[in-house]
Amino acid sequence: MKSYQVIDFGKPLELREYENPKPQGKEILVKISACGVCHSDIHLSDGYFDLGDGKRITLADRGTKLPFTPGHEITGSVVDIGEEAEDVNIGDSGIVFPWIGCGLCEACKKENETLCEAPKYLGARLNGGYSDHIIVPDSKYLVSYGDMDPAVAAPYACSGLTAYSALKKIPKTSVDDWIIIIGAGGVGVNGILLSSAVHNAKILVIDNDKEKREKAIEAGADQAFSPEDEETIRKIIGIGAVAAIDFVGMPQTTDFGLSLIKKGGMVIVVGLYGGSLKMSLPLVPMRSITLRGSYVGELRELKELVEIIKSGKIKLIPVKKQDLETANQAMADLRAGKVNGRIVLVPK
Repeated sequence: MKSYQVIDFGKPLELREYENPKPQGKEILVKISACGVCHSDIHLSDGYFDLGDGKRITLADRGTKLPFTPGHEITGSVVDIGEEAEDVNIGDSGIVFPWIGCGLCEACKKENETLCEAPKYLGARLNGGYSDHIIVPDSKYLVSYGDMDPAVAAPYACSGLTAYSALKKIPKTSVDDWIIIIGAGGVGVNGILLSSAVHNAKILVIDNDKEKREKAIEAGADQAFSPEDEETIRKIIGIGAVAAIDFVGMPQTTDFGLSLIKKGGMVIVVGLYGGSLKMSLPLVPMRSITLRGSYVGELRELKELVEIIKSGKIKLIPVKKQDLETANQAMADLRAGKVNGRIVLVPK
């Protein structure tokens, strides 16, 4: 088994070779077909998240042990099964749901595994998809995608699922409403592409990058502007947007979103860029606004999303296939903001 692993936080990934693991109990061994490269992988390889004001939360503090293999947007086929595995056969293929909880707490029992306080996320706590094989704890986490290209299906384990779950958190909208999407990277583009499956609202995108704004329009956004076009944005949205989704997660972007929603509106923070936010607390009740977070999505939502994808009613996010051996360069390109759509790593 060839895996590109974090050996030291903040350093390039290193290739390590191991014997293929043997699945135990309910586990299955999946031969990886493709793995998307996500911005979270950068934070995970750096070993920390920036909380602002000089504070950090480290992966070591959260139980990640080195070396580990990043990557959580995984598709593949079953090549071996544990003695207790159910409802699975050798050769079954699908998207691997990576946001796995402890299985014992109340959140997990209610199938809200992303709310688990002791998660076992693939590519963070457990080894992930920058490899040619992976152990999946239970066959229920393999979601069939039909006859899709596995490289195209892979980003829906995170990029697509994250955008879909965030959109679902916004109350029902009408054709007169505006939803603002801040950040037109891979997750933001998925938010645009998936919006029509969840809402009737018009979509206005805000991004610094002209090329990404153009890609946003191609993906179906009604309008796309630079943050510098604030006056124009306000004229278009009138009294304000019903919601804003911040796919960047910087103090400036979240604050901008809060300033653009109408009374009773909602800002959903998805991005993990980092920093801290200063708010005028009296305005929260006076404007009846909601600020909430959205972290990826649940297994049931991935199943819903796959059905939407298979229906053919939405355009799919463009992907660029690269050899697994290019993992470090792919992450460098993503860090530098050079990626439109999604890079997907394919083992040889």
